[in-house]
Parts: sequence; C-alpha cells; structure tokens
Amino acid sequence: MTRSNFTATLRSRTQPIDRVAIVLIVTLSLLIGLLLLSGEHASARVRDFSWQDKQIGADDTAFTLTFSRPMDHASVESNLRLEPPLPGKVSWAGRRMAYTLNTPAPYGTSFQVQLQKARDRFAGTRSSMQPFTGRFQTHDRVFAYIGVNGEEAGRLVLFNLNQQQKQILSPQDMVVLEFKPYPLSDRLLFAATPRTTQPAAVTDQQLFVVTTGIHVESPTQPNAQALPTQTSSVADAPGKVDLVLDNKDYQNLKFDLSPDGSKIVAQRVNRSNPNDFGPWLIQADTPPQPLKGDPGGDFLITPDSQSLAIAQGQGLAILPLQPGAKPLDFLPKFGMVLSFAKDGSLATMVKFNTDNTRSLFLVSNQGTQKELLRTTGSILSARFDPAKQTLYCLLTDLLTGGNIYREKPYLAAINLKTSQLRPLVSLPDQRDVQVSLSPDGLALLFDQTLEAAPSRAPVGGQLQDSTGKVIADSRLWLLPLDPSNPAAKLQPESLPLPGLRPQWLP
Repeated sequence: MTRSNFTATLRSRTQPIDRVAIVLIVTLSLLIGLLLLSGEHASARVRDFSWQDKQIGADDTAFTLTFSRPMDHASVESNLRLEPPLPGKVSWAGRRMAYTLNTPAPYGTSFQVQLQKARDRFAGTRSSMQPFTGRFQTHDRVFAYIGVNGEEAGRLVLFNLNQQQKQILSPQDMVVLEFKPYPLSDRLLFAATPRTTQPAAVTDQQLFVVTTGIHVESPTQPNAQALPTQTSSVADAPGKVDLVLDNKDYQNLKFDLSPDGSKIVAQRVNRSNPNDFGPWLIQADTPPQPLKGDPGGDFLITPDSQSLAIAQGQGLAILPLQPGAKPLDFLPKFGMVLSFAKDGSLATMVKFNTDNTRSLFLVSNQGTQKELLRTTGSILSARFDPAKQTLYCLLTDLLTGGNIYREKPYLAAINLKTSQLRPLVSLPDQRDVQVSLSPDGLALLFDQTLEAAPSRAPVGGQLQDSTGKVIADSRLWLLPLDPSNPAAKLQPESLPLPGLRPQWLP
C-alpha cells in the first residue's frame, strides 16, 4: 500500500468525534502540566482543630491544627493567638501542628484560637492562608461535699461554682462517709451506711455509685470505666444510685478508686473470721476477689491503675492489681505513701524515724529519694501541683509545755527544687481536715469542723470525724493560689456552704 493510500484510508476511518476527543485530551494534558508547574492556587486553610467546641480538662494538654497545605512554620507560630493567653510549646509533623500547654488551662473559662496571615510554604509572600477562628472551653469549677445541716445532712452535694448551682445526689436514707469522683465527673463512688435511730458503725458501710448528671464533650476519653453493676450512661440524670459492694459476709473499710475509673480496691474483714482481712479488687464483669499476700494497712492505687502501693510490715509493698500475683517491689524505708504525681514519675512518702520524728520524702520512679521535711508533728497529706513544681501539704506543729500536748495544723507549700517550705494558712486545732487541690492547680478547698460537746453521745444519722467524735457543724473554705507568684500573700475565702470533706471534680 502506497503512503497516499494509507493516509486516505486513515482519514476515512477517523470519525469527527474521534478527532474532537484527541484534541480535548491534548488540551487537558497541557493544562494539567501547566497547573502542576505553576502550583496550587487555592489558599491554605485549617482543615481540622482538635478542640473545636470541646470541653477540656486538666488531662487535655495539647491541641492540633491540621492544614490543607504545607505551611511556613515561622509564619504560623508568630501569628497564632489564644485569648485568654495560654503559654505553650509548638511542634510539627508534616501538615499538622501541635500546641502543648505548659500548665492546665484555668477551669470555667472560654477560649478563642485565631490564626491569620500565616503563609503557604511554597506560595512565599504572594498569598496568606484563609483566616481561622476556633473555640473551646474548660470544665466548670465543680466540687462535691458531704452536707451537715438540714436536708443535706449526711448526703452528697454537688456544687457548680461558676453557675452557683447546688444539687443533692444521694438519698435521704443514707449517711455518706467518704467518696471519690470518676475521671469524667459523671459519677461518684461513695461509702454509706443506712440512716437509722442507732449510731452507725463504719464497718456497716457499703459502696455505691451515683450519677452527677455531668456530661462533657471531651476531645479524649479515658479508658473503660465500667463497674460490675453499672448499666447507666453519662446522659443519666443526677442521683441515680447503684450498689457496688455489699457488706453481708465482709465488713468494708478503706477504699480507693483507680485513676482510670476501671478498678476499686477495698479493705475487707470477714465477719465470721476476723483473721481473714485484706484488700479486695472490684472490676467490671468479675466478682470481687481478694489480693493475696500480707493484709497491710493504708494503700493507694498507682497512676497507671495497674498496681497498689500498700503499707506492709516495716515498709511499703507495690502489688500488681491481679489476684495471686507476687509483689513488684518493696520499700523498707517508708511507712506510708501520701500521693503520686499524675504521670507517675514522682511520689511522696513518709518515713517514721527512730527519734520520734517524721520525714517527708520525694521519691522518683528512677529510684532517687529526697528528704523535703523532718518534723515532730504529723504529715497528713501532700498534693502535687500540675507542673510538679510545688507540693501542697497539710502538716501539724507539735506544741508542748507543762501538761500541754497538742498539734496545730497548717497548710504549706514546698518548692520541690529548693525544698523551701512556705506556710500558707494556720488552721483550728483539728486533725480531721480534708484538703483538695483543683485540677488546674489554682485553688485549694478545705473544711473546718466544729465538734459537739464531749458529753453529747452520737445518735443515728449524725456525722462523726475519724476519731468518732460528733460533728456539730462544718464550713468550707476556698484558698485561691497564684503559681506565677509564689511569694503572694494568700487569703482564704469562707464559702456559704455547711459541709465537710470537699473534693474537686476532674
């Protein structure tokens, strides 16, 4: 076939629509090539803000901004604005920027995040990103306490400090002795006895959970928090009570709730055999089980919710929260553990010295031990601030002279770097004081009880302190803190709330 014949044949077989398609393909290919060479012309924008319209708490330490384009880091960091200001540090992973707070955001506050004039990495100075505004807020400042007067007497009461709202949670026929909040603040674990005409013994207490009615839109959710009897959801109305642990065969004494809300440890005594006593583990879908080993005394669940620090013999044992498991460690030097830092890196422990003094030690998970304080008085409690820079303590001074022998309690702050102690507030002559540090580290709550006359014997439904004395009245106090100014003079504020054993909710 000649060349002219081939061309004629090709033309005859090529339809007009084919020619149009070929032209379009070539044209689109050229346009795509030009677009790739010139770059994307759409402005960069924020695709996702992890805290948008969320309620954050002390455990929420960082938010992320995800961009649609690779960004010029310096322009983003210099133009990022938070109102009110929240100091923090920036880190990058591709198109995602993380902002980590130096300290927890103050509770009861609304925040705005703004970003304008940040630049695309490849667009240079030719264009700025689309302006972005995000919003989030922190949890309300909420605490619970045990009422002492009128219809609140012996009942759990919830108080929202921001909204000035009060809610009675536990029923009238129970006298609450102690309680602990769950990590989402949706429930409280509490020990209570029946309200009868006869004085109730601590050994008659049972464990219950009650809903608070609080539901927060948190950006992160803690691990499983179910209880063996729990069928409720976070949307439940306040005041729904479920039994967790009865006292039919065993008396229930001290208890603790794991930080993740999934485990309870309770000290129990067999009613038929007093020699059968020790800690028991209560968790979801499993009957209560005793933890093997020596019975022990005071205990505290570790921050990872996997172990138990318990006083045993002449020291402290670290037991895994698994029935029948062997101890992980033993610290013969210390007789009591007071608290852990939230991340488990530090703990406060008490050493009982041979000269009748007591020492407060700072112990790290690397094995270092530092004596912070030695006193002839008592070391009743210690709480780490969120930045692990300050330890807030409830201490006593031993007063002697003649026939006088009494202890004077006071609140103090200890600088963990210098070990310098600074007294904050002197308290009345009472040992049964409960102190609670707010999750954001900006306030202390404590109670001030008034004992009834010594001749007055307890009757049914009356509240008693840890020594069995009848409580006639009790007031709650709020001490604002200023971590940025350690030398500031602090003045406690009396709250118009008759109550005792206050605790901030997470």
